[in-house]
Amino acid sequence: MSTIYKICPASAWREAERLGVYRGSADDLRDGFIHFSTAGQVAETARKHFHGQTGLFLVAVDPDQLGDALRLEPSRGGELFPHLYGELDLAAVTDVLELRDRADGGHDIPELAP
Repeated sequence: MSTIYKICPASAWREAERLGVYRGSADDLRDGFIHFSTAGQVAETARKHFHGQTGLFLVAVDPDQLGDALRLEPSRGGELFPHLYGELDLAAVTDVLELRDRADGGHDIPELAP
């Protein structure tokens, strides 16, 4: 697996940068792991879970730096999604992209590394 992605509010990401670690969203904390998407899953994740939200970042992460805490597990429709059981060390982050909002409540997803 190459790059994986996390969508999060810019304010939450700025707080993670201040702390040096990302502990996850309220949903992540509730579920016991940080939800990620592959490049092919990002658009549907944005549509399903972030429609109408503004001020979002798309955080690119190198999964090879996450070790055994990263697992591929079935989720939406049985599709395998990357889940991180633990905190995200910011050293694994390769890029932080702004998700541009559209007037229809959706987001423009940049071209992503698979």
